[in-house]
Amino acid sequence: MSTIDQNPALQLRALRQAGCEKLFEDIGISGANKDRPALDKALNMIKSGDVLVVWKLDRLGRSLGFLIELIECLKNKGAGFCSLTDGIDTTTSSGKLIFHFMGALAEFERDLISKRTRAGMAEAKARGSKIGRPSKLKIKQVKEAYAFYHDGDTLTEIAARYDVNHSTLSRAMSKYRKKIFGDGDIQ
Repeated sequence: MSTIDQNPALQLRALRQAGCEKLFEDIGISGANKDRPALDKALNMIKSGDVLVVWKLDRLGRSLGFLIELIECLKNKGAGFCSLTDGIDTTTSSGKLIFHFMGALAEFERDLISKRTRAGMAEAKARGSKIGRPSKLKIKQVKEAYAFYHDGDTLTEIAARYDVNHSTLSRAMSKYRKKIFGDGDIQ
C-alpha cells in the first residue's frame, strides 16, 4: 500500500505549485528501475536553463550512483535540478555543494567496492576456486564438436546442436584444443 508521500495527486499538486510547466509520470514503475519512459522523455526534452524538479529524491532514483550520473547529465546540458521535499536545488551554491559531496561519497563507495571485489577474487584464486562464469561446454562436448567439424559440419551448425553461440563454440574449441591435440587455435 502506498504511503502518503507516494500519492501522485499530492506530488503533482506540489510540482504545479512549484511552477513546473511540464509534468512527466512513470506510473507503476519503481524509482529503483533505470528504464523509465517518462523520465527518458523528460531528460530528452531538457535544455540549457531548464530545471528538473522532483517531489522527492527517491522518486527520481534509489541508487546514489544513478542520481549523481543523472545530475551530471543535467549539468552538462546546462540544466539544474531541484528536489522539493529534500531541499536540494543545484541552481544554488549550497545545492551544488551537497551534490559535489554526494558525488565524492559515491566515488569513494565505488572504489571500496572495487577493492573488496579484487581482494575477494584474489582470495578465491588462492583457495583454488575458479573465477568467472562456468563453461557452457564440457571437454567431452568439445571433443564431439571437433569430430563434427572434421566431418565437414560448420561451426554454426555445430553450435546450434549444443544450443550455444558460434563464438562460444569457437572459444571453447580454442581453449581445449591444446588439451585435446596439443597444438594451436582453430579458426
